[in-house]
Amino acid sequence: MDQNNNNEEDYGYQLFPERNTQTFKKGSFAKNLFTYNHKCQVMLKFTLDTSPYAKLLLSAMKRSGCTVNKDRHFSCEDCDGTVSGGFDATTSQIVLCQNNIHQQSHMNRVVTHELIHAFDHCRAHVDWFNNFKHLACSEIRAANLSGDCSFSNEIIRLNLGIKQHHQKCVRDRALRSILAVRKVSREDAEKTVDEVFDSCFNDHAPFGRIPHSRRDAEHAYRDFQNRDRYYANL
Repeated sequence: MDQNNNNEEDYGYQLFPERNTQTFKKGSFAKNLFTYNHKCQVMLKFTLDTSPYAKLLLSAMKRSGCTVNKDRHFSCEDCDGTVSGGFDATTSQIVLCQNNIHQQSHMNRVVTHELIHAFDHCRAHVDWFNNFKHLACSEIRAANLSGDCSFSNEIIRLNLGIKQHHQKCVRDRALRSILAVRKVSREDAEKTVDEVFDSCFNDHAPFGRIPHSRRDAEHAYRDFQNRDRYYANL
């Protein structure tokens, strides 16, 4: 597996056609008001203001020296129909697929998933393009901690009744994400995921636990805030 063959590997950018332009074009106010873009911006703001997952991740990134600015670090764009979002490490931007995200719950989950990648990019200096294990680890963490594999989502997918189901869901969704953005065989992707799975699955930063529900995330956010107050008073 040649991970450095840049002539053939596009790192998933074909899924985000607006990323291939040199400049980001902004439409008129009237156009944005009645399009997917406006709806995307409204749902994004609601997520950042109300989701305990997002608020914890934003606080953790700020504490790590990576303050997130909504207008600078998020971009609502049209994407390929197979993806909902992505993290562009070259610009440190989270792409939200405005043509594919139609429900607030979906927006909450996508923002959380991509913020986990952004958090990893901030704290761990992930080599997204040359170290396949780094990519696999962040995809495992994002699937594990974002709610992608929550009980309610798995009921909707009719994926129930398997022993260690959460772990299987995390592994499967990490593989799916990797195969979407890398030209690599499923066998090689599975091998890499297996090599890093245990350590990355058990890395729950910054939540300190697997937030299986909104209530879990609220508890994790409160604990994070309390730790901040404790250290501020030392």
